[in-house]
Amino acid sequence: MSRYLRPRVPGATVFFTVALADRSSDALVREVGALRDAVRATRAERPFAIDAWVTLPDHMHCLWTLPVGDRDFSTRWSIIKARFSRAMPIVERRRSHEARREHGIWQRRFWEHHIRDEADYQAHVRYCWINPVKHGYVERPEDWPYSSYHRDGGVIA
Repeated sequence: MSRYLRPRVPGATVFFTVALADRSSDALVREVGALRDAVRATRAERPFAIDAWVTLPDHMHCLWTLPVGDRDFSTRWSIIKARFSRAMPIVERRRSHEARREHGIWQRRFWEHHIRDEADYQAHVRYCWINPVKHGYVERPEDWPYSSYHRDGGVIA
């Protein structure tokens, strides 16, 4: 089995895709308040900037910038996932989830991409904003309520 080693660049800007284990679930938008609480509490303990974020029913995309000298995005994701999971009702779990003390809500891994330059940054912000349109949830990015598009007015900083 291969062992994937994630880049560890202090102060990096990183794009993430994080998904639920059940891709037919709508838990992320149905329980968006619990997700926001989990992110807020984690940022209070381990700060990071949110450059862009979109939450869809079963997955989310976001772009973070870590503080100077800090490279630990994995722990942040672990904490966010755990906090969200604890806020959800207990469901039947597989033995592998029980052994790892997981709720079985999330896919175990997440996808990350370190941003290379300004064009890459802008492309990933736009990707966050257009994703609800791509999936057919809305016709325009501004119509999706769970997006940083509203915070930023559709303008890339």
